[in-house]
Amino acid sequence: MQVGRQVLNWSLCVISAALLAACGGGGLDDSRLLKPDPLNPGGGSGGGSTPAPGSAQVCAPNNPYRTDVANHTVGSLSNEKNWVAQYMLDAYLWYKDIPAVNAGDAAYSNENAVYSSLDAYFEALKTPLKTASGAKKDKFSFTYPTKKWDELFASGASFSYGAEWKFSSVNSTTQKVQIAYVEPGSPAAAAGLMRGDTLVSVDGVSATDKAVNTQLEALLYPTVASKHTFTYTRNGNPAQNADVTPGKVTSSPVLYKSTFTDGSDKVGYLVFNDHIATAEKQLIDTITDFKAQNVNTLILDVRYNGGGYLYIASELAYMIAGATTSSNKVFEKLQYNDKRPTDTANGVTPFYSESCILVNGNCTKTAALPTLNLNKVYVITSGSTCSASEAIINGLRGIDVTVEVIGGTTCGKPYGFIGKSNCGISYFPMEFQGVNHKGDGVNPDGITPTCSASDDLTKALGDQTEGMLKAALYRKNNPSSCLPSSAALGLGNSELRRSIIRENKYWIQR
Repeated sequence: MQVGRQVLNWSLCVISAALLAACGGGGLDDSRLLKPDPLNPGGGSGGGSTPAPGSAQVCAPNNPYRTDVANHTVGSLSNEKNWVAQYMLDAYLWYKDIPAVNAGDAAYSNENAVYSSLDAYFEALKTPLKTASGAKKDKFSFTYPTKKWDELFASGASFSYGAEWKFSSVNSTTQKVQIAYVEPGSPAAAAGLMRGDTLVSVDGVSATDKAVNTQLEALLYPTVASKHTFTYTRNGNPAQNADVTPGKVTSSPVLYKSTFTDGSDKVGYLVFNDHIATAEKQLIDTITDFKAQNVNTLILDVRYNGGGYLYIASELAYMIAGATTSSNKVFEKLQYNDKRPTDTANGVTPFYSESCILVNGNCTKTAALPTLNLNKVYVITSGSTCSASEAIINGLRGIDVTVEVIGGTTCGKPYGFIGKSNCGISYFPMEFQGVNHKGDGVNPDGITPTCSASDDLTKALGDQTEGMLKAALYRKNNPSSCLPSSAALGLGNSELRRSIIRENKYWIQR
């Protein structure tokens, strides 16, 4: 089975000038988006060596990522901006709502800061429309260096301390910063940091004063391997210090799993944090183990899962529901913009019944997936549950599997992307929205929980008295009621601060 990988091997769909002129709507002025290169006002289409506006892999000389592309041509920043505009006009789900943007503005034209100029230009092209609640309609499109993106989603590797930080607002000026979880084997784990630790300061920069958040976040999300001193408290005890040097951290998509007996039920509890390629084997091994132990109740904890590969979500949904319930059903149907009817017609993700084991863009091992054959599942969620994780809930509901959602309202991201790379930079505008077998999609303002509960950072993940897990078990034993909110609440629904790349739905053709 061959996977048509879409991260590095994209094909460019060149838009003609006539089509570009028809791409307007919502204030779009194509003449301000797509301009001839000043070095070649005529466009270079008469057989000369200078590329036409919008040509791919024609890179600014100061682009630090252009050397990652073997077949690139040295051009200008204008060439790259033209390519971005052309791609947005073709692929963006809301291309009709692109605002009028002058590509020549200084904010997008710093030749000594090519990446930030291109990123700012890309951000300016996003729709300004809002959802019913007043939130940005597109808070998800982003750019990222291609090599770093590929490394993260292929292997789960990133540069960090290995701790995930949660920010809770106390009032208009103060906050509380705590550790949601620590990756096993990471620098944070080696330094003894744990879930629930409350940060006091980093290198003397306060973690409680919102006024210094810019400095704080620069220290919490480092780019250089230098040592930093964390001052923190644990369980109300006096503050202590830990010196931590960030490094390459490989995430564990299945962070925790356990089985236990609750009444007459054998419960399988699974903390699933990332839909990346390495998640597949871990999920298969977990479900195989649950099946061997005769698990008849599953609690799937995706409170920290921002999404990723859609095929991973489909496989997990199949392993939950089984062959009979999902046979000949659609897990998610993708709907692209009106210029891409063929993509919409072909954008069907079934309930995958076989493994893939993605390596270098290819499915290397196909085998029947294990199944639990459940008609009900309990899913723990929060505002950090996004995209592919929401698709699991929506996809199962589309085939009449009962999904009891426990926790907080999800982030609300029914959209996803395929993406394209140009000059070593990947661009990920939202390209499609998904619906389930019944034609229902995720509300852009999120999936509302069946029973509310909050992340209880005073307890370890898997502790049956932890707020969210306790609420799920209560619902299991009391199908028509929820645990009283005072008993279900821990320390409140806080914001898990992380890169936007971990809050997306990414589609590849299997």
